[in-house]
Amino acid sequence: MKITAIKALVCNAEMRNWVFVRVETDEPGLFGWGEATLEWKTRAVVGALQDLEALLIGQDPRNVEQCYQILTRHGFWRLGVEGMSAVSGIEIALWDILGKSLGVPVWRLLGGQVRDYLRTYTHLGLGDMKAVYESGSADTIVERGRIVTQAGYDAVKVVCIPYTHYVSPAKAVDSVANMVGALREAVGPDIDIMVDFHGRPASVNAAMDYLKAIEPARIMFAEEPVPPEDVAGLAHITARSAIPIASGERLIGRREFTHSIAARAFHIAQPDICHTGGLLETKKIAALAETAGIGLAPHNPLGPIAGVAALHFGISTPNVIIQEEMSGAVAWYDDVVTWPIDRKPGRWDVPDLPGLGVTVNEEVIARHPFKQEVLHARNAVMPDGTVVDW
Repeated sequence: MKITAIKALVCNAEMRNWVFVRVETDEPGLFGWGEATLEWKTRAVVGALQDLEALLIGQDPRNVEQCYQILTRHGFWRLGVEGMSAVSGIEIALWDILGKSLGVPVWRLLGGQVRDYLRTYTHLGLGDMKAVYESGSADTIVERGRIVTQAGYDAVKVVCIPYTHYVSPAKAVDSVANMVGALREAVGPDIDIMVDFHGRPASVNAAMDYLKAIEPARIMFAEEPVPPEDVAGLAHITARSAIPIASGERLIGRREFTHSIAARAFHIAQPDICHTGGLLETKKIAALAETAGIGLAPHNPLGPIAGVAALHFGISTPNVIIQEEMSGAVAWYDDVVTWPIDRKPGRWDVPDLPGLGVTVNEEVIARHPFKQEVLHARNAVMPDGTVVDW
């Protein structure tokens, strides 16, 4: 069996252009699907896929590790997030091909079943962009939090830390404490709450002010309290925070995770399968984390094929705690890809179809062609005009 082509199909989903990857073979009717979505870098990822295609033409797609080695070593230059997202999309598609060729689901090839179902969480507004990133009052967060829990989820994430520089204004800290406290009171003690700091505090002390303010709400974890490159700062926070700390969605590949895991920079790792290099590389990251006593809550605010890949990963990886999903990112989410399972709020069951088990509707993709994504990050500006982290 040989790879004959690698194609990118782009589908605009408002804040993100979903980049779907189709790897074709010389076996009639046998091809694989992956996803390489990277917000605000769509054209770079598609270009990377075109550049990488030549390396794999004629290779056996069932040799997943060998293909990964070719993609990451035979280009000479080490790949950044754009290139590794392209590699990830291809690698996921190779697993899809392998599973189909053997007639088994991908999770069986990744080590087999370790749980009966995968617990999931979603965001305010069930993934709606404005609800996720524009909920800035206690009333709004409570209303949207109730919608999520009434839909059947028992865990919800909120992004309510304001754009912050090196200090945390007392008014902002009090506002965050009020919002998270109101949400806890509204949903009760049985619902897990996660607070995504989004790397907005630029200093350890600013982050610690917010963390101390939300301690009474007993949240499941606080995510990215400082920017990901500040490993020392993150480790300092993790060693002192009463709240579990999660991070890693912007770390690329095993090499970047190695330093953070060695430093015990977080309690919970959040690799993104579509950026780290794919399923096998993320399994290796999971093994490193497990050895260090670190659980996983994989990052996934992307498209439906990324979600299915995360399902197969979670079913086969013992130190996964919970899985992020954003099924409601656009109203027509379910029209693009037919999943191998019926998704339930807060619970994804074990798929049994060969490969990833997805059917992709290319006509629906064609109805939502590439266009400039919503540049929401341009809102990350302080009152005096200083640009800060989104």
